[in-house]
Amino acid sequence: MISQTKIRPGDGRYLFRGVMVGDGHRGAGTSLRAAQDEAGVPPGIWKGRGLAALGLRAGDVVSERQAELLLGEGRHPDADRIERELLAHGKSPEQARRATVLGRPIEHNRSPKTDKAKERIPWLGMHLVFRPPPTAHIAWALADYETRLVLELCQDIARDKTLAWLEDAVAQIRWKGGGKQRARVKDGLIVAVFRHYESRAAESKPLLHDHALVSIRARRPDTKGTWGNLSADSTLAHIVAADTLYILYFMEEVSARLGWAWEPREVTPGRRPVMEIAGIDRRLIGWQSTRRQQIEDALPVLTARYEERQGHAPGERAAYALACQAADQTRPPKRTELLSLTELRTRWRDSAIRAFGACTVYRLAERARAAAAAVWARVRPAVDIALAAVDVVAVVYVMRGAFKRHHLLAEARRHLSYVLRGQPHEPGLDEEVVQAVVDDYTRPASRRMMTADLRALYPRDTEDQAVLRPLTRKRSASPYERARLAADALAARVHAVRRADRLGSRTRPRTVAVPAASRSYPRPFRSGRKDGRLLEPETGVDTVEQTRQTLEAAAAQVAATLQDSRRAREVAHGPRPQPTPATAPPPYTQQPGVQHTPGRSTGGVA
Repeated sequence: MISQTKIRPGDGRYLFRGVMVGDGHRGAGTSLRAAQDEAGVPPGIWKGRGLAALGLRAGDVVSERQAELLLGEGRHPDADRIERELLAHGKSPEQARRATVLGRPIEHNRSPKTDKAKERIPWLGMHLVFRPPPTAHIAWALADYETRLVLELCQDIARDKTLAWLEDAVAQIRWKGGGKQRARVKDGLIVAVFRHYESRAAESKPLLHDHALVSIRARRPDTKGTWGNLSADSTLAHIVAADTLYILYFMEEVSARLGWAWEPREVTPGRRPVMEIAGIDRRLIGWQSTRRQQIEDALPVLTARYEERQGHAPGERAAYALACQAADQTRPPKRTELLSLTELRTRWRDSAIRAFGACTVYRLAERARAAAAAVWARVRPAVDIALAAVDVVAVVYVMRGAFKRHHLLAEARRHLSYVLRGQPHEPGLDEEVVQAVVDDYTRPASRRMMTADLRALYPRDTEDQAVLRPLTRKRSASPYERARLAADALAARVHAVRRADRLGSRTRPRTVAVPAASRSYPRPFRSGRKDGRLLEPETGVDTVEQTRQTLEAAAAQVAATLQDSRRAREVAHGPRPQPTPATAPPPYTQQPGVQHTPGRSTGGVA
């Protein structure tokens, strides 16, 4: 998952003493590189296409002075050299300093001429943390050396692809009209990435994660190449969509390189499941997640206080705020002992062996491959655009009511990760699902928001929200459980519409027995069920037509057999005398070649 916080001018102490040197302790007077070597973490590297405008390249090592200038003051990373050159050419100190500032200086907010501006605390960047699922931490910490390197490579690829998507599709810069207009950045983002290996708990636990410090400075798309500030609200609004994209990419890389599959795990009853590596012992998740247990122990106390103060149970937003408060209250101090990654992995493996046995640790990768084979045999990774669209619109509408496009995009990526289970998806498939939702199942709710419109599925209903509206008012179940009920209802409606379209106005036989081998349509995957089971296959039009022809041929054969038997009996015994009726029988239509005898049945098929 991806979490984000803001970087402000006063956050330099945390960034330089914590993020850049890991979660260890940096002694006074110790250089950054020496502190990183002692903490056992690699040096930070630069990422992003915006580095070319600063004379940097992707993959260069981040120095302490560069990070202090760019992320702490909003200036050029090589400002010291630029100032010396300008002073040597006769520029004043103020002119030399102003030439190194990218965009508006942070001192602007302290000017008495800008009353509104000085009320705001300026941003200097965004702090994004990329964390893979818990089972990936466990496999990275306990598996062999080659598996560890592969998982780190998967983390690099998924992180870089997500940052590239933020550059291409999300990043906007404030431009003209007092910053009210938005435009695409000219080059790209400027990001400093630092990798950490463990959690900040006093008892060290494996936690492979990356800190990405994104500078808010970027160039405007004009001929002068002037610098400005990124639109932070646009970037922060797409954090959830970026999170789901990062998880989707990470799952695909792990499945492609290690052959492992993924399955959903319900962490909290009634909440969204998370995707985990199939075959990893679930007990290891509890062994690794000590911080989560501390938060869960503190959360009931805060929830009880909230209910006593407010008089009702906390909603979704209030519950999230209480969880953040519990995390802050239980945050332990950072560990002062410095260990290398090799020493940490040895300690983690010994701890897991003592707790769960050597077989659980040494056969971890083998069991993951065996579980992957079972998942691929049970789940067919095929994406149905129509079913994906109704699943997405049902979940987003029930949980939000009114929504925007990025909400649909995040849910579409969750749907793909659940359906594909790590198999690669076609580029643009998530956007295709979102476009299907917007075109078929939405209508405007306000100037910027939209809501669900189900008239395409229920054209005869007087109220187009008749199916989903009761679920939005039901409070006995969690929002996600109600969303899954709505998704199942819409999926059943899609199947019914498809069945009616295939059969059309043709008269359906009362009973049609179709062998399993003759079913013409593949089994679609139902994404709404947690157990991942398949729907029953449906009877296709070709199968119905073949069955009708078989029944007609059988009826003709039976009629021919009866006709031959009647003729043979007449040759042997003569024609059977017909009784004269007392009254004329009512007229009826006789089939050609069939002799109807009152009181006797000639068989055949009506």
